Amino acid sequence: MLTPDTDTTPLTDSPTATTDDSSPSTATGLVHRIARIPYAGHIILAVIALACVFPVYWMFATAFRRPEDTFSTTLIPWPLSVENFTTVWHQIPILAMIGNTFLMALAVSLCQLLIAVLAAYGFAMWDFPGKTILFVLFLGSWLVPFQVTMIPNYVAISKLGLLGTIAGVVVPNLCSAFAVMLMRQHMQAFPRELIDAAHMDGRGHWSILWRVVMPSMRPALAALAIMLFIEAWNNYLWPALIFQHQSNALIQVGIRSFLGAEGDNWGAIMAASGLACLPIFAVYVILQRHIVDAFVRSGLR
Repeated sequence: MLTPDTDTTPLTDSPTATTDDSSPSTATGLVHRIARIPYAGHIILAVIALACVFPVYWMFATAFRRPEDTFSTTLIPWPLSVENFTTVWHQIPILAMIGNTFLMALAVSLCQLLIAVLAAYGFAMWDFPGKTILFVLFLGSWLVPFQVTMIPNYVAISKLGLLGTIAGVVVPNLCSAFAVMLMRQHMQAFPRELIDAAHMDGRGHWSILWRVVMPSMRPALAALAIMLFIEAWNNYLWPALIFQHQSNALIQVGIRSFLGAEGDNWGAIMAASGLACLPIFAVYVILQRHIVDAFVRSGLR
């Protein structure tokens, strides 16, 4: 009985079938190697956190040095000195400036929040012709550099007689395209069934916005409010243009006063900057739970 010939020769690996384990793909291989290191994620986060915190530490370290040791490179300032803080206290009305800056940042953030809520509700809940085009044009204003609108805004504020006032800083910053975009994203995730049920109960749009939608937006509002407050607090160029005198100026103008043609007092600058950071730290510590909650809810959606 004839049987077909069978090739008993063992299969050999072809050159194309072999893989070189010694040269993994650049990005993926590096990620897998790092992931196999114990506590790799914690180490990376610690390095990033250190890089973020170190400039703040160096600011306070320089502020607590003696004036003659301002440019010292030692990590620990020793001997400690409060002479820079004393200089700031006597040369500028630091408390009044911080109070004015707090009022300005609070007014800007509240106005931007109010306008963002109203505009986001219209973009998210209403259907009207040209809504997408209008929203794209609205976001386009976010891409326009401040230097482009600086001179027209300054001329308008000057004609309104608002130079040297907090209102002169607030009026050009009443609206934030970023705030509108963020609130629109959150409102689009709101269940439409609840909106329809509120309409069936006879509620109008104003009542639906404040009694149905907004109670669930508190974490997002808190996170956005902190971001807007910090952005307004850190704004330097526009307040420096509006305020020319220190009597009722903001903290930005006070810090600038230590820069002069005869020399820059970097120790006093660091001391004033450190004092200006304290209200921001306090606001963040009070509302940090809402910020984390907002990011968690956004991820779940």
